[in-house]
Amino acid sequence: MASSSNEGVQEVPGSYGLPILGAIADRFDYFVKEGVDAFFKNRIEKYKSTVFRVNMPPGSPLFPDPRVIILLDAKSFPILFDVSKVEKKNVFTGTYMPSTDFTGGYRVLSYLDPSEENHTKLKNFCFHVLKSNATKWFPEFERATGELWAKLDKQFAESGKAEYTSENLQMCFNFLCRSVLNRNPVDSGPASLGTNGPTYVQKWIGLQLAPIASTGVLPKILEEVTIHAVPLPFLLVRGDYNKVYDFFWTYGKEALDAAEQQFGLKRDEACHNLVFNICFNTFGGMFVFFPSLIEHLAAAGKQLHADLAEEVRSAIKDNGGMNMRALESMALVRSIVYEALRIEPPVPFQYGHAKEDLVVESHDGKYAVKKGEMLGGYQPFATRDPKVFDNPEEFLPRRFMGKEGENFLRYVLWSNGPETEETTVNNKQCAGKNFVVMISRLLVAHLFSHYDSFEIDQSKTTKVVFTSLQKATS
Repeated sequence: MASSSNEGVQEVPGSYGLPILGAIADRFDYFVKEGVDAFFKNRIEKYKSTVFRVNMPPGSPLFPDPRVIILLDAKSFPILFDVSKVEKKNVFTGTYMPSTDFTGGYRVLSYLDPSEENHTKLKNFCFHVLKSNATKWFPEFERATGELWAKLDKQFAESGKAEYTSENLQMCFNFLCRSVLNRNPVDSGPASLGTNGPTYVQKWIGLQLAPIASTGVLPKILEEVTIHAVPLPFLLVRGDYNKVYDFFWTYGKEALDAAEQQFGLKRDEACHNLVFNICFNTFGGMFVFFPSLIEHLAAAGKQLHADLAEEVRSAIKDNGGMNMRALESMALVRSIVYEALRIEPPVPFQYGHAKEDLVVESHDGKYAVKKGEMLGGYQPFATRDPKVFDNPEEFLPRRFMGKEGENFLRYVLWSNGPETEETTVNNKQCAGKNFVVMISRLLVAHLFSHYDSFEIDQSKTTKVVFTSLQKATS
């Protein structure tokens, strides 16, 4: 938070080091020597502060200014949501913004500040797409997860194990395309993607995030001298992206007509934004978060599974099926989704430039920030703040149940804003905030309407593989 009082204000600790060399050294520590969590923990210990200066990847010599004042607690972090204090222009991926070649030459909604006129048009367009397809979310998700369970059951019957992660990709992509475009992407016909859609999208996302992310596949030192050192060109995925764009252009007529007629947008700009919102933001979030959610559920054990199965099946029976009334009555399901979003948010970083001289206040001090300086925050540290949450590193399924639990929702920040606030055209909170929570709850509900319990291979770090799947007995 920002403080109105200057009493006791101090300089932000930390150093950026020598030009170019300091940024390279910090990037090496971040990716190779320490890893992300240790990188921040070590500097908290070094500076005795959760607010400090550091170079954030990708940095020198081929990327923009890497200097950031980093915020790592629940008290300082929320200033990153206050658009009266910070500018959010071109900071969606941090100090580095990928070329607009990846988005048809347009700065899409995620890179716009609310003060920009196009932000209002494009965010209202997002709201329209969500609202106009609202009647499809429940039936299409039930259809998509039904196909998913069938594939997993077949794999398990044949080999005694079933790989969730890859099947989840196609399930999520099918669900979104059917719901928004009224078209199954795997069906033959003009602009068909077959089963390649998720692969095309992953490659397109991967190149944009490569300078600030780890693949988990290549040796760390090799990543450091290749994908973290230079911006990767759109040319490498142009063919793949064009196929996805053509699919949305061909079957997104209803949405694109509305973009032109109701919101005054250029049709191609609207289409590039629709691809970004559905494929990068929504699909990208689902393929990161859903496996994480499954992992937490698997680790929680059979008693929780039994409790979930009872809650889900009773709600479905009492409300005449899987509908919004049934979903709203599933308090344990709801709490679990919020706890998973708290402990492992799918978008871990937030950034913004100070619009004016500020005083940023943490639990332990007040710090002077100059106009124009970049502020950034690593969200898992804010949402696992031990001064807010008991046992912050532990996944507690019932943490957000009851009146007391509800009080802590303001510290769940995954959507670029507190869970207790609503997204509007005047802020940068995720346009699909409520949608994401809803479909995550639906995933858990459908999972426990089909299965009594399950286990996963704990030795796998890059994929979720079921080693036990007990089908519902009632």
